Amino acid sequence: MTTDLLDRPTEDAVRTDWTRGEIADLFDLPLPELLFRAATIHRANHDPNAVQRATLLSIKTGGCVEDCGYCSQSAHADTGLKATKLMDPRAVLQAAAQAKDSGSTRFCMGAAWRSPKERDMPAIVEMVKGVRQMGLETCMTLGMLTPRQAEQLADAGLDYYNHNIDTSPENYTNVISTRTFQDRVDTLEAVRAAGINVCCGGIVGLGEQRPDRVGFIHALATMEHPESVPINALVPVKGTVLGDMLADTPMAQIDEIEFVRTVAVARITMPRSIVRLSAGRESMSASTQALCFMAGANSIFSGDKLLTAGNAGDDADTVLLARLGMTAAA
Repeated sequence: MTTDLLDRPTEDAVRTDWTRGEIADLFDLPLPELLFRAATIHRANHDPNAVQRATLLSIKTGGCVEDCGYCSQSAHADTGLKATKLMDPRAVLQAAAQAKDSGSTRFCMGAAWRSPKERDMPAIVEMVKGVRQMGLETCMTLGMLTPRQAEQLADAGLDYYNHNIDTSPENYTNVISTRTFQDRVDTLEAVRAAGINVCCGGIVGLGEQRPDRVGFIHALATMEHPESVPINALVPVKGTVLGDMLADTPMAQIDEIEFVRTVAVARITMPRSIVRLSAGRESMSASTQALCFMAGANSIFSGDKLLTAGNAGDDADTVLLARLGMTAAA
């Protein structure tokens, strides 16, 4: 362990020169020390008692041509999920209004596409404009974008675009073969160039080992830091490659302490980013989620469903935050 990791000022300036060795040393810290460091940095940059609540809606479900091994919406998966067409913008706006009434301040819309077609862009633009008019932050995840599509979304006023790197560059081909890690980076660069905030994170519990989690955080922490970093725990779905491979093994659910460590290291290396607890939270104990908040997580997805996977629900989240004495961020 490098001793200077414990000697640095707690209000670390934003760095993009993290080495894998430094990040591995953070993962190896005794958990109390790691949580102390993460919590101190969190307090220097964020309100430690406020959690942003976001809602995620699937605006176009299933039938995606990509072969992401974790995804129930892949056409390569045998999950029985029925593909749907793009939702009518009016239905999306109705769902956004309900999310706002339930306490969400951010509304995220996801479509199961490799990339959007030009014929779909007018409806997408209408959704973004309508949700923004409600006073909600807007986020879209539509797959890969061309620079022109990113500019269209920026012109519509999109606040965030989500495009996860999923895992480490080295582990990526074990999860997805239909697009490359560089394809992901190219879309992130197009989003940045258009002036849209970046939402980018990934999934832990894909059967990877700690060096891959180190590589995953390293990839994020050495780019211009995403303004939003969702950390997902794999929800194994029968009929997906990884769901069938991992569902009946201990690797299916990542160790909760290791998940907390991942959140803490993300907070330390990306001190000003919003770190969001995303998929997998419905199976976590209240204590584990509390540790994640202590480690620097400051956003959650509320609602009964995340795209196609189950979620804790608005009422459960209200109860949890009340138990912890925490508040929903305005």
